[in-house]
Amino acid sequence: MKTRILLVEDDERLAKLTAEYLRKNDFEATIEARGDTAEARILADDPDLVILDVMLPGKDGFEVCRAVREKYNGVIVMLTARDEDLDQILGLELGADDYIAKPVQPRLLLARIKALLRRAPGTVSTTEENPESAESAELAFGSFRISQATRSAHLGDEAIDLTTAEFDLLWLLAQHAGTILSRDDLLQQLRGIGFDGLDRSIDARISRLRRKLGDDPENPTRIKTVRSKGYLFSKHDWQ
Repeated sequence: MKTRILLVEDDERLAKLTAEYLRKNDFEATIEARGDTAEARILADDPDLVILDVMLPGKDGFEVCRAVREKYNGVIVMLTARDEDLDQILGLELGADDYIAKPVQPRLLLARIKALLRRAPGTVSTTEENPESAESAELAFGSFRISQATRSAHLGDEAIDLTTAEFDLLWLLAQHAGTILSRDDLLQQLRGIGFDGLDRSIDARISRLRRKLGDDPENPTRIKTVRSKGYLFSKHDWQ
């Protein structure tokens, strides 16, 4: 079956061109033009990935993302015409998996989509490709457990609800527990790009992860900020 993508975009010409480009690259692409109908459409159709514009009639993309994120487990990519940190951070804080500033080159959009889908639940995991790696596909620190094989994380008996991007970041941090990882390290591993001094996507996801892990935002001990260096996932403090 083809991967299903829902494009929520009110610019009719742009939406048609983008959808046609995706179809030529073997995706099933459909269009929703309004924000106030997008929520119901996303939850009803349950596409593999949603491309969600910020500026929409009826309800903006941020509102749509907030409304569907707890019920929709697929990938959300936000499109913003304004290349502003606040827009990008807000989208990520609300649970988007990635953001792209418009206008976007079709090849870049396609590359981002493929990268996100490779990491999304339901795709072939590294453990499935190489069963010998199964032993290293699960990590545990006190009451915290994270599994690459099932792409799941638990704190005690409670499952932690994570987006695709949040899981990837948490798994990377846990793999390097006790080691400081810079923003550049994290972006290179997760997106294949270096830190340009402006990108705040890692900071936004760290903030969300801390909340979900019960970490104190004022004095975090589970995912620590090391001033001028980066982030450190603690091997301890998980009781």
